[in-house]
Amino acid sequence: MAKFLSLFSFLLPFTLLAYDVESFNEGEAIYVTTCMVCHGVKGGTNEEMQLVIKPRKLDKTILTREQSFQVIKEGGHYWGAHSDLMPAFKYVYNDKQIQSIALYISEAFNPTHDTKVQKLLDESTPLKSEDKAKIAKKGKKIFNRNCSMCHGSNGNGQSEYVEQSKENNTFIYPYNLQRTLLTEDQIFLYAKYGGHYWGTDKDDMPSWKKKYNDFTLKSVAKYITDNIVKLKD
Repeated sequence: MAKFLSLFSFLLPFTLLAYDVESFNEGEAIYVTTCMVCHGVKGGTNEEMQLVIKPRKLDKTILTREQSFQVIKEGGHYWGAHSDLMPAFKYVYNDKQIQSIALYISEAFNPTHDTKVQKLLDESTPLKSEDKAKIAKKGKKIFNRNCSMCHGSNGNGQSEYVEQSKENNTFIYPYNLQRTLLTEDQIFLYAKYGGHYWGTDKDDMPSWKKKYNDFTLKSVAKYITDNIVKLKD
């Protein structure tokens, strides 16, 4: 493994070699022994895992490196996941080791994350100053009409629709938005393109871009950030 890592290091960006190669190698070693069984060799999910909810595809995730660190440390449920299949590793690894895992995941599987996210934001319709007064009213209206059906009226991920899905064995797993660590921009992009686009195996969270324009979806994201989210990273 050490020889492989040493050879692989020649392919890494100069900045990574100059500052983070040791952490990268440590992160890879931990990933192989701990994370790969669920997330697969290339971070795209181990398809052989017989789970109701398959692990997120790390090569598509919208999470930043710091957010990945927080999820690895505290576990998915702490940050709003409906299930606790993604455990908290703070009892297994220290912060430095978890930072190394997050670094490896970011650089090995999703190195163009920042560029991709920024490009989508740049391509979106900007909010005009005269529109901002309408944001709160619009966001609340759309959230109550569409989002609350799954996420609940207060955004905690509990709703009548969720209970019905258990009865008919379709099972949906909406996030508890009170605890999400996504930023306003990330919530907008998640709503616009849907969960599957950002690495979730199931497509319970649909893409709303065909039904609502950017202004409407940005209004929803603003409403969620200002009125629903209670736990910040």
